Amino acid sequence: MLNLSLCKPADTVFQVLCLGAHSDDIEIGCGGTILALLERYEQVIVNWAVFSSTEERAREARDSADAFLTCAQEKQVVVKDHRDGFFPFLGGQIKEEFEALKREFHPDLVFTHYRDDRHQDHRLISDLTWNTFRNHLILEYEVPKYDGDLGQPNFFFPLEESVCSRKIQIIIESFRSQRQKQWFDEQTFLAILRLRGMEANSPTRHAEAFYCRKAVLG
Repeated sequence: MLNLSLCKPADTVFQVLCLGAHSDDIEIGCGGTILALLERYEQVIVNWAVFSSTEERAREARDSADAFLTCAQEKQVVVKDHRDGFFPFLGGQIKEEFEALKREFHPDLVFTHYRDDRHQDHRLISDLTWNTFRNHLILEYEVPKYDGDLGQPNFFFPLEESVCSRKIQIIIESFRSQRQKQWFDEQTFLAILRLRGMEANSPTRHAEAFYCRKAVLG
């Protein structure tokens, strides 16, 4: 398998935009990759945007983002309160917020939802990402859930076991309101990391997987 590297020297500024419909989406989908990038690069600026939350979930989201972004040079965490499950009917307002993001932040890398995710909120965030950021590297992450909509990703980020453990620990500790859900446990999160690690032939046995629709080599 061909290994590719990001064309960013370790001592240059690296701007990363993380987009999630709900309070734990970013962490589940790309939290390990974020932790690994912050270990690899010295000057990472992260804009972390969550579009739906309740008061309790907003507190959890901010606590979790703080834990994941401890090593970021700069961070901006924004948690909005759009109604869960209704994003397609709120599209105009959310689109305006994406346009504001485009004016304020110029990312080198964007993390967003998988385009074919069956959750309507996730799909809208993915669609608006592609509508808004048209000359950027966009990686679509996956969120395992009841719908059974996991696909065949084509981009993998190998993760050390220690990074996987840290990711899972932060998620479990931060999102106490989700612990009653039957899928929200260490086994689920570790299983997907191990499965994608197997598919990527990862030397560390674990990986996060993404869908890369467009990339330019050179």
